[in-house]
Amino acid sequence: MTTAKVFGISRHRLTTDGEGVTTLVAFSGCPLRCKYCLNKTCWEPDRSRLYTPELLFEEVKIDQLYFLATHGGITFGGGEPLLQVEFIKEFRELCGNQWQIVAETCLNVPFGNVQAIDPILDGYIVDIKDMNPDIYKAYTGKDNALVLSNLQWLLQHGDPNRIMVRVPHIPDFNTDEDVLQSMEQLKKMGVKHFDEFQYIIR
Repeated sequence: MTTAKVFGISRHRLTTDGEGVTTLVAFSGCPLRCKYCLNKTCWEPDRSRLYTPELLFEEVKIDQLYFLATHGGITFGGGEPLLQVEFIKEFRELCGNQWQIVAETCLNVPFGNVQAIDPILDGYIVDIKDMNPDIYKAYTGKDNALVLSNLQWLLQHGDPNRIMVRVPHIPDFNTDEDVLQSMEQLKKMGVKHFDEFQYIIR
């Protein structure tokens, strides 16, 4: 039986995680250790609830009318949803193709995970952090080579319009010029849609 740990379910989100009305499902577990992580609960599996795809579907299907009327659905985030490929596959079989399924991902996962999940997903929200490998590693603790190769593959093997790339201004880690350079590099790769924003550190 496939299971996954979920630390949050947020309903009735409008145009923040994809098209229409969405429900955000946040998985535990992440390959990164970002200095200003907004969801540090994802590092604490003991604070999560164990779900099967069937249990999750029964809980979120209450909003099916909203999903169908607005072309919305489920956004899987976390944490890192692309570490939960089998769970999302089984969930798609339960909800069918009428719901939109989007992954909010850092893409710092094995290439095989990306290949396996790509046919299931309608869209991606990719948090790129920064294209500069030194800035990325200083902020996340990891290398970004895998991120870039996975993103390039997605851009070449599907519709770039289904990919939104988030490029944050990160206090003490990157500058406005770094952000501009990241966006220029991403445009050259074929990225068409950006979410440029400022991290607010509390």
